[in-house]
Amino acid sequence: MAAARRDGRWIGFVPTMGALHVAHISLIEAAKRDDTFVVVSIFVNPTQFGPNEDFKNYPRDETADLVTCRRANVDLVFIPPVEEMYPPESATAVHVSRLTETLCGVGRPGHFDGVTTVVTKLLNIVQPDSAYFGQKDAQQLAVIRRMVRDLNMPIEILDCPTVREADGLAVSSRNVCLNKSQREQATCLYRALNEAKTLIKSGQTDGVAVVDAMRQIIEDADQTSIEYISVVDPASMQPVKRIERRVLIALAARIGKTRLIDNLQVDPRSRLG
Repeated sequence: MAAARRDGRWIGFVPTMGALHVAHISLIEAAKRDDTFVVVSIFVNPTQFGPNEDFKNYPRDETADLVTCRRANVDLVFIPPVEEMYPPESATAVHVSRLTETLCGVGRPGHFDGVTTVVTKLLNIVQPDSAYFGQKDAQQLAVIRRMVRDLNMPIEILDCPTVREADGLAVSSRNVCLNKSQREQATCLYRALNEAKTLIKSGQTDGVAVVDAMRQIIEDADQTSIEYISVVDPASMQPVKRIERRVLIALAARIGKTRLIDNLQVDPRSRLG
């Protein structure tokens, strides 16, 4: 990487937790299109998992991930051990207020502190010029953008579209945890988001009515348990009661025991989105 810097190459960074799939590859491809020296990190971050969450069962396949990176022409893969990222008696964390107090932040206390702390560490180690994140994790993306801005980090945060399966389900490392029946039921999440988009485009401005319509679709599916459905401002992550401009429609639900998130941005003033 030092040689790339000496040659004046732009350093593009794709942080991941491994179990690489087509959505990760889309981030790598975006970096490649920008003609960057691409660095991919693989690190399952323990501090962003709660005590009753799936850290131990989170999908891991380092060998397959390295093959994926090689095929995608990644220039450098960084796989740090936990003890390197979190030395004994570590006493420092990074906290972003307000943005982390809604949506996933309600049911996963401490989650975003784990995310912002590890991303700060990775950015400090890699020192990229740009970093690539998926829009599926919209709240995480907003939090990281605010953190980078507030801490005056000289890094461009770039977002890439959510990658979906043919039936609309957002690609996620957790999808492999769904059995056949659950996988079929999981399509209710995208159907609910599309129903919200249709309502808003048809003139519905009541955020509660949009949420209620989405809730009905998800509750009608088997093996589903809703954590949250919300219409929020995409920058502040604060709830929106009356929809008059672009909003983020976000949800989290469990299909069986597997927690999935998804979102769409909708602008009632635009014909395109």
